[in-house]
Amino acid sequence: MQDTESTLTSPLGDIGGQTAPLLALTIVWHPILARVGEQFIVTTSDLELNRYMPLFHPPGAAGTGLGYSGVSREPVRLLRAGDEIVEIRPPANSRMVLEINGVEFQAPYVLDHEQIERGALLGLGRAVLLCLHWMRVLPKNNPVPGLLGVGQAAIKTRDVLRQVAQSDTPVLLLGETGTGKEVAANAIHRLSRRSARAFVSVNMAALNESLAAADLFGASKGAYTGAQNARAGLFTQAAEATLFLDEIGNTPASVQPMLLRVLETGDYRPLGAAGDLQNSARLIAATDQDLYDDSFNQALLRRLESFVVHLPPLRARREDIGVLLRHLLETSPEAQDVAPLSCALVTQFALYEWPGNVRQLKHVLKRCLLSLQLGDMPEFATMVDQRPARVTQSAAPSVIPTPVRSGTPAKPNPPLARKKPAHLSDAEVLAAMEANDWYIQGAAQALGISRPSMYKLLENHPQIRRPEQICEVELRLALQQSAGDLEDCAARLKTPSEALRRYLRGLAMRD
Repeated sequence: MQDTESTLTSPLGDIGGQTAPLLALTIVWHPILARVGEQFIVTTSDLELNRYMPLFHPPGAAGTGLGYSGVSREPVRLLRAGDEIVEIRPPANSRMVLEINGVEFQAPYVLDHEQIERGALLGLGRAVLLCLHWMRVLPKNNPVPGLLGVGQAAIKTRDVLRQVAQSDTPVLLLGETGTGKEVAANAIHRLSRRSARAFVSVNMAALNESLAAADLFGASKGAYTGAQNARAGLFTQAAEATLFLDEIGNTPASVQPMLLRVLETGDYRPLGAAGDLQNSARLIAATDQDLYDDSFNQALLRRLESFVVHLPPLRARREDIGVLLRHLLETSPEAQDVAPLSCALVTQFALYEWPGNVRQLKHVLKRCLLSLQLGDMPEFATMVDQRPARVTQSAAPSVIPTPVRSGTPAKPNPPLARKKPAHLSDAEVLAAMEANDWYIQGAAQALGISRPSMYKLLENHPQIRRPEQICEVELRLALQQSAGDLEDCAARLKTPSEALRRYLRGLAMRD
């Protein structure tokens, strides 16, 4: 359990002391892409929704009606009864198709509190998609680099990151894989007084246990076999800057007491050195693991959790799916010269549970765009389930949630059974990396092994290389051939995507 008595966390307060949440309507999809993300906050118990009213607002700007000709002039009525239910009444004389979570309806439809808590999707004329959801904070224009969203979870997270950026206290970022922990860490650095200095990132799971102390704290000449020169560690490189310890849950056990000493005293000693150095780096750590057990140094955990930020999973912010899709479409080379995404396809995106969160969303959208480039209509179930056939034969098939009137939440796929790494062939490891866009976490999950085991398999693989083993000329050529697409570049080079991104940043070849 988390010690909330001695830990700063990110509570979500009520709106102006209110106990009842506000009902929000957010545009998830619209024929005019720029309208995606606009909102209307319902302040009455009876709302009429049509082509002209209400006025949907982008953050901090004037509002306009939905405007699209496919939306009826005759109003859809939304009747709210307390905090429990919202009744949707179709217009009496309209041919406009109405859908709830992808299912057509013609009679009055009642949404209960839990359905709205998850986000209910109201489709208008098979062209406009709205999300009905609760808001316990007011809409706010509080941009933070890389962190998109208009719902309460996104607003709250940005506020918390702005708050913690003003101090030098250690931060622990907790969240599922793909929720943007490195993006959040980078945002804290860019909003802090250290922003003009380096953002130094290290994946703790990738450290060689025998050299981890030297990598982190440095070493003097002759401190260990092969140490022909003194070397500066990551703490020294991050002096007066920010040091991001990613995958902190996989820190080698021998290094955890050393990190504890840095946090307790502010001092560290390079291997073989005669004296201590004073740490001036600001520490940010991140993990998707449960650190509250005996497998992780609990004293170190207490020091790391001076300020804890919980990054929400994508399934808890359905209202933000459209904003994320719009951003990816506007920044993706694959989106050029392809047909717009259909409202039906976006509905499937919004209804999916996204166990891989934003990272998985990006990959699935990329597959859909490639399919559209070929002139095919993407099948969402096929785009999502990309696991190798060897794995899916013994695992439960991927299930796309089917919209139902009962509002029963879709259950995530059961975890795959663990397999012994020694039983996996080089071909299986390579296939898993290729099927997961060269992301180690996704490949490990597909193979049913732990991430540290996956790192060991990659280290010994005859075809997979670390980025630092690739010459700069080959790196630049692959980056050019892939048009800057990181996953495509990683596939060409046969190297993990995360490590490639960090290495390219270090060479100033990528932002």
